[in-house]
Order: sequence, then structure tokens, then C-alpha cells
Amino acid sequence: MLTPQQGQVLVRLARQEIERRLGIEPARPVTAEELRAPVFGDKRGVFVTLHKRGELRGCIGSLAAVESVADGVKRNALNAAFNDYRFEPLTAAEAPTLDVEISVLTNPEPLLYGTGDDLQRLLRPGTDGVILSGPGEASATFLPQVWRQLPDPEAFLGQLCRKAGLAADAWRSGALRISTYQVQSFEEPRSGGTGL
Repeated sequence: MLTPQQGQVLVRLARQEIERRLGIEPARPVTAEELRAPVFGDKRGVFVTLHKRGELRGCIGSLAAVESVADGVKRNALNAAFNDYRFEPLTAAEAPTLDVEISVLTNPEPLLYGTGDDLQRLLRPGTDGVILSGPGEASATFLPQVWRQLPDPEAFLGQLCRKAGLAADAWRSGALRISTYQVQSFEEPRSGGTGL
């Protein structure tokens, strides 16, 4: 578990990586001393989400615990800012309106269910991130934060199926593989400008 203070170090680390790529001197650079806590070396899945004036501006991460938390934040911050296929690469002119959110994931666990009704009943809105897989290469995830926009499990699952390239009602078949995970999330205030 990360403390709120450690979470804010990660938020600053993500911002710092983006600032440096844009040629902006970081206002509050993260020190090597701040990154010495063992938790930053733990291998965990990490997502970095960027918002611009409250709207999604990029979100990239890794579900698998393949790299340290600190390295995952650095890599995914740059990918969210410059390599999210849904958006043009971030520009220096946009930077002052950007807000950063970090999600550190637990290891995903398979969710055993029989029918679509079972699945709806087993999911915990606001708590569970969901990974949906199959058939073929179809796969998608929503972080637990997505429940804020889609609080109804039926709508949540329908949008997740669409994200995976499946019919919106594919989750009702009981044939998809579902895993869940939880996150610790840390963010800057979404006030429309934090001085990047």
C-alpha cells in the first residue's frame, strides 16, 4: 500500500516526465531521496490518466506487474501524453490545462460467473476494475474510476464490450473471460491548470 504522500510523489514523477519531454523545466522535480521507499520498486500494474479541463486527454497503462511502480509511471506518463492513439500528441501549449492521475493496480483475479445476471451481481461498482477477454483477440479494460461515468453495471459492461470490438450485449452470453482488480489512485485537483 502506498501512502497519500507517496502517491503524490508518483503524480509529480509523471508530470516531470511529461514536462521534460516538452522541454519544460519541472517546477517540483522528484528527488532520488523521495524515490528510495521500497514500494516504488515493487512490480505492479500502473495506469497514467491525463485530463484536460476535466475531459479525458490520454490513458495508457499495464495490467501486468512487469516493471517497478516508478518505471511504470514514467513510461506510461509519456505514452499517455504522446502515444494514445485516440488523441494527438500533447503540446506544450496544452500543458497548463493538464491534470495527472496515477492508478496502481492489484493483480487481476479471474471472476467466475455463469450468466450475465450473475456477472452484474458479482461486480462491485466503484471498486472493481474489469478486464474482459474473448473470443479471439478481443480484450478491453475499464479502471474502477469509469464507474463514475457508467454507474449502471449493464451500461458499464456494454461499453466495455464495445471497447473490445464486441457487440454491446456480448457480456450476457456468459462466454467471456472476466477478471477484476482494484486500484489505489492518486490525482491532482481537476481545476483546469496546475502549472505544468
